[in-house]
Amino acid sequence: MTKAIPVLDVSGFLSGEKVAQEEFPRMLREAFETYGFVTLEGHGLNDEGIRSTYEEAKRFFGLPEEIKRATSISGVGGNFGYTPFGQEHAKDDARADLKEFYHFAQTGYEQPVSKEVPGFIASGRTLYGELETLAARLLEAVAISLGLDSGYFSGFVQGGNSILRVLHYPPAPDAPADAPRAGSHEDINLITLLVGSSADGLEVLDRDGDWIPVMAHAQNLTVNVGDMLQNLTGGVLRSTTHRVVLPPGEQRNQSRYSLPFFLHPVGPMPLDPIMGDSDTYPKWTAAEFLNHRLTEIGLK
Repeated sequence: MTKAIPVLDVSGFLSGEKVAQEEFPRMLREAFETYGFVTLEGHGLNDEGIRSTYEEAKRFFGLPEEIKRATSISGVGGNFGYTPFGQEHAKDDARADLKEFYHFAQTGYEQPVSKEVPGFIASGRTLYGELETLAARLLEAVAISLGLDSGYFSGFVQGGNSILRVLHYPPAPDAPADAPRAGSHEDINLITLLVGSSADGLEVLDRDGDWIPVMAHAQNLTVNVGDMLQNLTGGVLRSTTHRVVLPPGEQRNQSRYSLPFFLHPVGPMPLDPIMGDSDTYPKWTAAEFLNHRLTEIGLK
């Protein structure tokens, strides 16, 4: 039997259907406890907006290196603007990932703009807003599943440090077979929403030690638990190791684009375990957690 992460339809929960208000959170918790990942149907994101963001991303990453680097911001740990190749790596792997990316963030910082791609900022901003709204609704389901008030997370994520990462993995025909497009890692944040990528390559490590491919379908959304939510729940919800591998054969000659949205809380949010294993997981704030991890992965 081929392994696959669960597929859930979120439309009933989002529209307020009575049965779905109980059933969807229950199924979401089960998926997050078992796999740490779930694929969502019926999420309601605008397909045209997603296509537009991907097209604008291709234009941006196709610009000369000096123009892209002009949209970098120093001293912010890569949280805003452009980050070039060779800078980020998995926390336990010194090899740099084969990727470059641009971060859209909260409006506290002006997004650095390149006049050569005027639609890039507009499309990214729009998608950021849609994903932020959807992520907040999914956290309502998470709260319900944990026996908390449905609004438990709302005060912590409004004005938080969430980012939309626009990723480009370039062609790598001559890279070693085990070279990481994105090395084995866990996400830092509360939850991640990944819009269907332009190509396959994402794999999730299950409890049995098997790597499960997550297929790239533009109409679906992949959602996973981050380390902050795992810490908060004392390991009840799993932040699962995942990676992006190089494809075989001719696919190595093609770029891969991806749009993950990392939902981060405000810095003062306490991440002390409220259930589960309170001895294994440390007591610290979201800001302390984030700064520690950004140092581990080479962004600070």
